[in-house]
Amino acid sequence: MQHAAFVILLLLLVTLLGYLTTQSRWQWDVSQNARNSLSEASIEILQKLQGPVQVTAYATEQHAEFGDIRKIIADFVALYQHTKHDLSLTFIDPTEQPKLTQEAGVHMNGEMVVSFNDRREHLTVINEQAFSNILMRLIRAEDKRIVVLSGHGERKLDGNANYDLGEFGKQLRKNGFVSQSLNLAIEREVPANASVLIIASPQADLLPGEVDKLLNYIDRGGNLLWLVDQESLRGLLPLTEKLRLILTPGVVIDPQAKQLKAPHTFALGASYGQHVITDDFDYITVFPFARQILIDENAEWSSVALVEAAHQGWVETGNLDGEITYDQAVDVAGPISIAAALTRNIQDREQRIVVVGSGHFLANAYLGNGSNLDFGINLINWLTGDEELILIQPRATLDNSLIFSESGLTLIVVGFLVMLPAFFLVSGFAIWWRRRRKI
Repeated sequence: MQHAAFVILLLLLVTLLGYLTTQSRWQWDVSQNARNSLSEASIEILQKLQGPVQVTAYATEQHAEFGDIRKIIADFVALYQHTKHDLSLTFIDPTEQPKLTQEAGVHMNGEMVVSFNDRREHLTVINEQAFSNILMRLIRAEDKRIVVLSGHGERKLDGNANYDLGEFGKQLRKNGFVSQSLNLAIEREVPANASVLIIASPQADLLPGEVDKLLNYIDRGGNLLWLVDQESLRGLLPLTEKLRLILTPGVVIDPQAKQLKAPHTFALGASYGQHVITDDFDYITVFPFARQILIDENAEWSSVALVEAAHQGWVETGNLDGEITYDQAVDVAGPISIAAALTRNIQDREQRIVVVGSGHFLANAYLGNGSNLDFGINLINWLTGDEELILIQPRATLDNSLIFSESGLTLIVVGFLVMLPAFFLVSGFAIWWRRRRKI
């Protein structure tokens, strides 16, 4: 009876374990930067997808360059399926079903089509950033429209010059934003469907009528990103008065930048205010030729100083040529606020405005410095009401090689080739000797 009870209990245990393996899954990611599991940001995006997601991969059994590409895709998608169980994956061989492939608009082997709520996006690369960005675009019920002021030599969101914002514009389009230019000398007003208006460093003065249209846009509750350089405000002084801001003249000098082999006119952002834009954002940002932005506290606007820089620096009001030193009589000592976020409630909604004292930080020439791109995307996400959609950067493979020092290698060689065999030899001799003595 004891034997029968043991067998029954063992079978029940095995059956229970088998059931549990079909109902749940546990895994431990021991890679140095957790590259084999999803980031918290991706998991939050998956939790916002209310409904099934279909992934159709158009891939052959074997790829000329990557081998078994179907296994690569299946393993990658499985990371998302662990969190979202109604995310399905289907494979279609483009060589066996060319008509279906053509109808889907697929152009390369291994391309994936992701569908959600009758919306579709194509994915041609396999990494977390690209896939999660597609999910971000699918979450949006409608396209977010970014309107960029033009006609005064502003930085272009699709421009290729070092001065322009073309690389930043590419990233915005990848994240599902739609942009258009706006010349207020021609257009009657800022379009009503604009999610945010960008004023990016005008090089010519705006006409009084254009400024009036901008002020009307602000009065209607429009959202704004204003990039201000150290030059003239180009007729936009009434806008600073409307926003209750003070933009002091001069350039921020940051001695810490010089210690990091960067020009001292590059203000390093490492101290951030308490705001949704900067939550869990502990990266360095770089603001070349920045100017100070002071917030005039008032009851109309709620304001936060987003970035403070040059804690050991100052605002230089003199000539930047030659040796630059702090003059207590005329210069402003750090820390210096170089970006501000403003909000107010108007027409039953929250109006959002960000003013940054450096248009260079998003320019093609400087976008790759520090985490400028991440900060810029966070600004746009907040201004357009998508602050919960966080930019996800691909994590580098940090632990794909193991490098030992010479002493470490010597210790391993001695341990495995000398000490371990000697241990087995001594253990064997000891066992033999004990058995011989018993005999």
